[in-house]
Parts: sequence; structure tokens; C-alpha cells
Amino acid sequence: MEAVARKIWNDLAARKFAPVYVLQGEETYYIDRISNYIETHVLTEAEKSFNLVILYGKDSPVNVILTHAKRFPMMAERQVVIVREAQDIPDLQKDTGTRLMLDYLSRPVPSTILVLCHKHKLLDRRRELGKKVDELAVAANFKKPYDNQLPDFVAEYATEKNIKIDEAAIRVLCEYVGNDLSRLANEIDKVCIGLADGETVSVEKVMSQVGVSREYNIFELQKALIARDGFRLAKMVMYFEGNTRKNPVIPLVAFLYSFFSKLLVAATSEDRSERAMVTRLKISPFAAREYSSALQYYTADNVIAILSLLKETDLKLKGVNSGAESDGTLLKELLFRIILAG
Repeated sequence: MEAVARKIWNDLAARKFAPVYVLQGEETYYIDRISNYIETHVLTEAEKSFNLVILYGKDSPVNVILTHAKRFPMMAERQVVIVREAQDIPDLQKDTGTRLMLDYLSRPVPSTILVLCHKHKLLDRRRELGKKVDELAVAANFKKPYDNQLPDFVAEYATEKNIKIDEAAIRVLCEYVGNDLSRLANEIDKVCIGLADGETVSVEKVMSQVGVSREYNIFELQKALIARDGFRLAKMVMYFEGNTRKNPVIPLVAFLYSFFSKLLVAATSEDRSERAMVTRLKISPFAAREYSSALQYYTADNVIAILSLLKETDLKLKGVNSGAESDGTLLKELLFRIILAG
């Protein structure tokens, strides 16, 4: 869990409430998790009837939000006002709305907990509200995590759910799902349905859940390329060529481009240790082993040539100078040219 999220979470669990929370940024997982906790746990079920207000930014100008925030709670110690999709508040970034919100933040009603869920972006730091929000409220900026932070997130989430998950399963989840924490959490929840007490989530179970073939998938393809295993690669090419609908080629090429781009950074670095790669490339220690292995077969010049091939294939897949070649044919040609470039 991010440090700022953990601090807010611990305070909420200890029932130390702030009058205003401004939760903002690209990563929406913690915004939803914190606001949902406040919605669920601050008030009793009886108190929620009169003291819980849920608003949506698109339908709520600042004056409407503050009218609710300035009310006093009914038969309760406090009230909660949550504004979802606060980035859509029509006048929040305009002078009138900014002045109203700044005035409230300077003198918030102590018995109100106002939560602004400003998703996907930050308040404009060039404007006064964006500059002062950190001083006047509990403000948190949630950024998309780096790849090397994802395994820790999965492991921590699994611990919270009291389940065990092996390292290979964590890697597949992180690589396949990417840095969308909400989707990662959802996939873990689905994998755990029907899990027996004490059972460990295996890589086979994860692959089955997320629809990845145990033998023919992008991870195994990458391993074959790293090892320059022509026989194994030929088998995989036949599978992918015959299943391009289930395994679209453009995302596959993008995946390989990301790998070789990072490999180029590693190949041109003075320190090529796995520890250095974890820090420099922002990858997991598990992934660093594969980069270290790839450096045994591919030089910087090789990787530059491969990146050029990937760009060329990407353009063809998108209709530029593609001729009559199918996606499967383009993939087959690309993979064997990568082997030859090594």
C-alpha cells in the first residue's frame, strides 16, 4: 500500500477523521478504497439515513456540494458527504467555484467529513486551489505504480485476504493485467473463489482464470526469444498464427517492444547486476533474472536492430505498407528475424 494511503487508512481505522479529504490522481484503486471505507464505516446504519450524502461531480456545482457540507448532522456526531467523479464538477476550476471551495477549506464544518474523489488527474497546480489544497485538507495524489511495485501489491492484497500465492502466479498476474490495481485486485478475488482452506494459488490456476494457455502465452514466447530456442519458438508461432483472434498480434508486439526497450537500457548500463536492473528499469527481481539472461544473447546493437523490426511490424499490422500478409504471417516473420538479429 502506498505510504500516503496507509497513513489515511490507519487514521480512519483509529477513527481519527479529517474534515476534508481530497483524493486525486491517475490510480483510482486507493481513491475508491478509501472513500468506500469512509462511506461504510464512519456512520452506523441508523445514522446513514440522514447523514450520508453521495453526490456526483457532473451534477453538483460547488455551491450545491457546500450546501450539503455546511449542514449539521441529525441525531449523530457527524455527517459524511462524498463527491464521486469530482473531476467533473463544472465550476471547480473556475474562479467562482475555486473561491467558494477555498473559503470552505479555510473554515470547514468540524462535524462534516467531505470527501472529493478527483479521478484520473490532479487539480490544476497553476491555480490557487491546486496550490493550496495540500495545506488545507488531507490531500493524496495516487500515481500509477511502476512494474516493480506490482508484486508487492499482489502479495500484500493476498495477505489481507488471508490467502497464499506463489511467486510465479504473482508474476503472471502482474504481467498479464498490468498496473491497473483495481483490475489486479478483481482478478485475485476471482482466482480465490472456491479456494480450499490452506490452498496456495498456483500459476496454473491464475492462467486458467485470466485465460492464458499454460504452454502458449506471451511469457513463454518471451522466454523462447530470450534463449533463442528456435524449435520451441516454431511450435509457439504455429499456435499464435492459428489463433490471432484469441491472441491479437498488436498487443503482443507492444509487449515485446516494452521488453526490448528495457533490455536496451540494461545493455547500455555500466552496472548490469540484477539489483541495478530492478532499480533502473523499475521491474521486479523475478523479471530481472530474465533480463540478465537475455543479455547473454543480445548486445546493444542486436537490440537496436530488433526494436527497428518491431516498429516496422507494428506499422504493417496497422496497415502501413502491409501488402496482403496476414497478422499471423507478419508475426512469424518478425519472430524469426528477431532470432536472426541476435
